[in-house]
Amino acid sequence: MALPEQYLLTTKNVDAFFNSLLNAQAPPKFTNKFLEQLEFKSTNDRLFIGVLKFLGFIDNNGIPQERYFKFLDQTQSKQILAEAIKEAYADLFTVNVKAHELSVSEVKNKLKTLTQGSKSDNVLSCMANTFSSLCKYADFSKHSNKEIVTVKKDEDIFEEATPVNEQRKMTHELINKKITTEMHYNIQIHLPETRDITVYDAIFKSLKEHLL
Repeated sequence: MALPEQYLLTTKNVDAFFNSLLNAQAPPKFTNKFLEQLEFKSTNDRLFIGVLKFLGFIDNNGIPQERYFKFLDQTQSKQILAEAIKEAYADLFTVNVKAHELSVSEVKNKLKTLTQGSKSDNVLSCMANTFSSLCKYADFSKHSNKEIVTVKKDEDIFEEATPVNEQRKMTHELINKKITTEMHYNIQIHLPETRDITVYDAIFKSLKEHLL
């Protein structure tokens, strides 16, 4: 079970927090001091650091990881966050591949099942609110609306484009052609032991006349 132990007590600053990351350079190490420099000075705001660790933005020592730097590219920021959410909440997405579209109450019920009643109702609410708030900020469009391409077999296309009688005729011709082109002869000649060269001449002359 890889469900989050990290969650927010309040989610009112989620959008503002991630926006502030986009407007600042990545720090050498993400600390409470850096968080305060971003104007998040509440003790509740410190929980954002744990969430960033859970999402793979920083390691356990607070060092920014590749995902953090990818997030800073504003052309893909919300897609990167969506990718992080799907990875961090893998168990939830296993239960429902469209977990990001669930309501808070639906998420809470799924989490209650996944945690097998080991979390209090208050903790489950915080977990569900955190997940839903993160999903609202993220962009899952490139993850959930992938283009589905249907590939038809050659025989299906053949059947759609050709009338029944013509299909049968063409199929018969193809079979005959295939049989004809694949037939071959394997002729083995056992030459007698002799010193008389005329014997060999006679054999090869006969082959030329009757087979070639």
